[in-house]
Formats: sequence, C-alpha cells, structure tokens
Amino acid sequence: MEEKIDVLLTTYNGEKYIKEQIDSILNQTYKNINLIISDDSSKDGTRKILEQYEQKEKRIKVYYQPKNIGYIKNFEFLLKKVESDIYMLSDQDDVWLPEKIEKTYEVLKREQADLVFGDLEVVNQDLEQIYPSFGDFMKLNRKIKKYIHSYQLNYLYNCVTGCTVMAKKEGIEKVLPIPTNSKYLIHDHWLGLITGLEGKLAYVPEKYIKYRQHGNNQVGTEKISHQFKTLEEVRNLFIQVKLGIFITYVENNDKFPKDIQKLNVKAYEYFKKIENRKNFNFRKWGVFHQLYRTETLLYYIENFFIMNLPCLAKIAFKVRYFGLKLMKKR
Repeated sequence: MEEKIDVLLTTYNGEKYIKEQIDSILNQTYKNINLIISDDSSKDGTRKILEQYEQKEKRIKVYYQPKNIGYIKNFEFLLKKVESDIYMLSDQDDVWLPEKIEKTYEVLKREQADLVFGDLEVVNQDLEQIYPSFGDFMKLNRKIKKYIHSYQLNYLYNCVTGCTVMAKKEGIEKVLPIPTNSKYLIHDHWLGLITGLEGKLAYVPEKYIKYRQHGNNQVGTEKISHQFKTLEEVRNLFIQVKLGIFITYVENNDKFPKDIQKLNVKAYEYFKKIENRKNFNFRKWGVFHQLYRTETLLYYIENFFIMNLPCLAKIAFKVRYFGLKLMKKR
C-alpha cells in the first residue's frame, strides 16, 4: 500500500490559477495524499474556490488565516500541521505533471534522503515554455551536481526551489521557527540549508513542474541586478543580500556546528566591513575565498572584483553594460 504523503499548499489571492494547480495535485498517479491548504486571508475569490474543493474532495483540508501573516509564516503554519511521515511543498500557481509525486518519492526512498528537490520547466502564464530548465537558466546545476551532499550547496545562496521539495517529517523540528528577519533568506533556502547540515539531500534533474511566471510571483526567475545601470547599485544589492543571510545565520548560530558558527560570524563581519569600502578592500580576502571557493572560476573572479576592487570592476561593468545595450539586451 502507498505511504501517505501530505502536500502543503499556501494561497493568497490566487483565484486565477489555483484550480489548475489543485487539479494537477489531485490527478497525480500517486493517490495516497492529503492536500493541506492555508489561505493567507485572500481578498479575491480564492476562499470560495477552496470551499468548493473542500466540500467535494475528502483528501483536502483547508485553513483560513484571520489576517495576513505572509507566505513564509504561512508555510511554517502548514509545517506544524503535517501528520504523515513525508510531506511536500506546493505553490498556488504552478502545474504538476501527473507523475511528480510518484517519481520524487522513488528518489527519496532509493537515495534514503531526508529531502529531495528538483528542476523545473519555466513557463509563462499560458504554460508556454520560457526556459526548459530553471537550474540551467539560474546556473545552479553545476553546483547542485558537485555539492549535493554538502552544506555548502545552500550556504552562500539558495539552490533549493521550495515547490519541488519532498522531505521527511522528522526534520521539521530542526528547521522551525523559520527566520523572517531578512527578505533575502526565505523558507526553501532555510529548509535546504538546515536539512543539509546533518541530513542527506537528493536531486531530481527531470522537470515535473511547470513553473509559471506571470508578474505576481512571490519568487521567480527575475534577476534584479539586471535592472541596474551602475556597478554601485549591483554591489550594494549583493552586499545587502549577504548581510541579510549571514546576520540570520549568526542570530541562529545554535543550529550550526561549531566550525560553521565561526564562519558565520567572520562572513557577516566581512560584508559589514566592505559595505563602506567603495573603492578598495585589502582585508579578509581569506574569508571571501572560504565563501566563494565552491563557485566557478568566472563567478569567483567577478565577485572578487565587485566586492574587493570595485574601482576596477566599474570599468568592466560599463563596457559590458553598453555592449548589452547595443545588442538590445538591456
């Protein structure tokens, strides 16, 4: 008999796409599921749709938040409602291919993993393909392949897309509460990182989700730095992202092994120091190397100059920016 799996779905003003997503979950080849939904006080017709599904489908349980708590705390709310030994996360606007649960479960069992995540096909609002692989587009697949069994996979930035996750209930206690003090570190980043510190992660390269991009996504494929016209803007964004991540780590240092606790503090101090170094920084290059040694050589060099030698990086940035502008890519 199939093992019961809880699918956790958060909603907020999702009336446009929610039916398609729910139907794709209910129509999976793997049938033994509970679909647990938490609506974050939607203002559109989402609640009415959910009430209709709950009345006709015994596998669905819906919670309605009396006030908006935000999508991270909404996911946390659902994590506390998990009853089965295995759970999955779902967004409200994607479409799951029929074999998604079945194939992900096979990997979880075969690899004896604590958490499995996967690639996605990026599509537009009409489910027409934009990018065949999210992992390729975001340049994550090389790092995933090399560091899948190391905490370093999810340490410097997030490689785990939440809506692809299947994980074991026994790990929930370790990840709660999910920090909310930085908008640059969200639930899937934290879930992948904390699970990877002591547990085993596995990856599904096949694409079992149509990852819909429609302009109102909480998280998507948009690369914010591509909007900027100056290196100063890009550098400031990069530093603020890293400060948000590492202050979160430092404030939750009890979750980390002793050696990583020290690195968390050093990393935060490094990014705090270079925040005010506008032209040169010649200190703590060893910390930079510890953090970025997992990256490709090109990524390492680009970030080294942006962080430590911005006066030189500005020249290269201007040349690149105007080149892309001439090609009408900016």
